[in-house]
Amino acid sequence: MRDARPEDAEGVARLINVAFLVERFFIDRDRTDPAMIRTLMENGKFLLREDGAALVGSIYVELREERGYFGMLAIDPARQQMGIGHQLVNAAEKYFRDAGCRFSDLKIVSVRPELYTLYRRWGYLETATAPYDDLAPTKMPVHFILMSKPLT
Repeated sequence: MRDARPEDAEGVARLINVAFLVERFFIDRDRTDPAMIRTLMENGKFLLREDGAALVGSIYVELREERGYFGMLAIDPARQQMGIGHQLVNAAEKYFRDAGCRFSDLKIVSVRPELYTLYRRWGYLETATAPYDDLAPTKMPVHFILMSKPLT
């Protein structure tokens, strides 16, 4: 596990876009690009999980006072269901705790019920909903589900 560097932006974007292909049923676009990854690195950072030289997982983390936010959890599709996602979320939560955060927050798209189930299993509870604010048009109505977990 290591922090991403600016030169990792292309690889991180590639991994995220492959991992998020599953969302093409509701939105027809890449999830990110290297420029967006570098912009996100200005406010937060990406934690990377590698296997040798291969990037197999990443997660974006950002400190927001007493709250930590994570998003873009991406696992190489060939490596999913192997615990890498849980390892990355645990690493994000540790980063938040070490920074003095009291809560870990995330948001998921309403049309991905498997994510809701997964995060509930990991101790996250729904706290609110929010409009889908991405500028790209969707193929169906969607909204965000906001979830949080106390880090005590």
